[in-house]
Amino acid sequence: MSEAPPSDYRILVPRDWFRVDLTQERWRGQLKIFVDKEFAGHRTSAEVSRSIWVTLRNIAENGLAHGALEFFLRTEAPEGSLTPASLLISWPPMPRGLAPTPEDFAEALADRVGPDAEVEGVDLPAGRTVQVRTETTLDYHVQMPGDVGYLHLAFSMPLSGTGGSMGYLCDAIAQSLRWV
Repeated sequence: MSEAPPSDYRILVPRDWFRVDLTQERWRGQLKIFVDKEFAGHRTSAEVSRSIWVTLRNIAENGLAHGALEFFLRTEAPEGSLTPASLLISWPPMPRGLAPTPEDFAEALADRVGPDAEVEGVDLPAGRTVQVRTETTLDYHVQMPGDVGYLHLAFSMPLSGTGGSMGYLCDAIAQSLRWV
């Protein structure tokens, strides 16, 4: 008898990360609030602010096309930076029972991401996970109970990279994932 799929998940994200709920129609407005708040009072041009808005909107729209649920953003530098650190949580649609094993998934991802990425299977409290690490990104593909696929946690740290304290924080966030 297979496990029942979870009805939801819980994940601990620090309070200073701005949350955009991509399951709601108002997500564009939420994203605009983040950009306006981050660049208010800074000496950045309207063009730079607009460019960041467009980049983040495109990330969210692309994520939505692949099952994105939530988008968290955090400015890494006190004075603001051009691209914030982010976490995009997705549940790509997959028919029940067709998800590859974590080992097969890791092998397929290793072929796809190239030699600059480290791909390995790891155990998180939420289950067996395929982790993909590059210099500035950290992805966790967490196998969901009930054979319904993988929850994808996609972290991006363009300023600090994955080797520093932000990388450790992102790992701790992934470790906090629990099924409901």
